[in-house]
Amino acid sequence: MSARNYNSTDTSHTDAADVPLFGDQQPRDRMINLVVGVFTSIVVAVTLISAFVFPTFPPNGINVFFAVVIVMICGSHLLLIFWYRQGDLEPKFRRMIIYNAFTIILLCVCGNLYFHNILRKKTS
Repeated sequence: MSARNYNSTDTSHTDAADVPLFGDQQPRDRMINLVVGVFTSIVVAVTLISAFVFPTFPPNGINVFFAVVIVMICGSHLLLIFWYRQGDLEPKFRRMIIYNAFTIILLCVCGNLYFHNILRKKTS
């Protein structure tokens, strides 16, 4: 058995550290992750702005607190998407990422309904 000599000009050798841990992601998976991350971030940004602007300026403290909590949850969610795209997480985490995005969007919908006083009965 002879040992193979790898020099710096040999391009046929691939280092094990250069190979993705769980294989290459499909372009469809990358697009889904991108769309989910961007859409969730936009909804969270609208919620954050609504917390500061509605119902009146200066903002209500409870609205700002609620929006900051949503932003913190979105930050951890975006970090999870980043790790998934880097290949640090197994493919089974994709379902959890989509579930978390759906949950964050529902939380933002609830926050916006609360900020805009949509479901409160008006007394005349």
